[in-house]
Amino acid sequence: MNAGALKGRWLDTFLAWYFVTVWGSGFVATRIGLEHAAPFTFLAVRFAIGLAFVVPYALIVRPRWPASGAEFGHVLVAGALMHLIHLSGSHYAQYLGLSAGISALMLSVQPLVTALIASRWLGERLLPRQWLGVALGLGGIALVVWHKFDIHAMTVASLVAVTAGLTGITAGSLYQRRFCPDTDLRAATVLQFAVAFCGFVPLSLAFEDTGVRWSWALVGVFAYLVIFASIFAVNAFYTLMRRGQATRVTSLIYLTPIVAVVVEFLVFGLAPTPLAILGTVITCAGVALVVWRRAAPQ
Repeated sequence: MNAGALKGRWLDTFLAWYFVTVWGSGFVATRIGLEHAAPFTFLAVRFAIGLAFVVPYALIVRPRWPASGAEFGHVLVAGALMHLIHLSGSHYAQYLGLSAGISALMLSVQPLVTALIASRWLGERLLPRQWLGVALGLGGIALVVWHKFDIHAMTVASLVAVTAGLTGITAGSLYQRRFCPDTDLRAATVLQFAVAFCGFVPLSLAFEDTGVRWSWALVGVFAYLVIFASIFAVNAFYTLMRRGQATRVTSLIYLTPIVAVVVEFLVFGLAPTPLAILGTVITCAGVALVVWRRAAPQ
């Protein structure tokens, strides 16, 4: 393996683990944030703060903006799917009382859905071991979050919300890869934050009490979710999608609920059960089957 390929593999590994760690711990940060504001209001403030960061940065670095109306439109659609629809669904499901376990399990169906779409419409041929890995990952996640299931919290509205979140992140990641393969991610971040903010503000004004109970904990949550999740983690995810198979990349999402369980233990003292530990091992084995690549000949 030459130096360039080795450097690229190390970069992919770093981006993958960064995304998994931040995205998984983001569930816990969101849980804290929703104690201080309703979902649409929380998200409107989150993306307002995000724009305050990325707009000045874009003015300084002057990224390449979309060169055509079509490219501009594709970037906005991808942003609406990834941020507006995905986050609306996942946040509102928790706000309506859907347990973290069921919500995490349903959102973890994404790699399976992505595998089906990618094999059918994107021409990605998956090996049998990769299909096995997808199935093992889903089964392992079910064991990890089994102790959090609360069937009484499942309402039609909450299930619709979490399904919308699943649809948004699946469609958004594939849409970005298919229609925005060469878009400057710095410019895309500004445009996608703007479309999310413009969507969340009217939703907040129309359906919620727009009050925010400010505290240092909430400030920390916003800083973490804006900088490390919405900016760096999302761009890491998009970069990985450009560099590898969609199924291989999205299978990393199987690991995020595991990170959430660990962070919950560290922050709230909620120890994982033996079943969750077994599920962690199975999930990691499933992800390994999906992402493992045979070493190139010397």
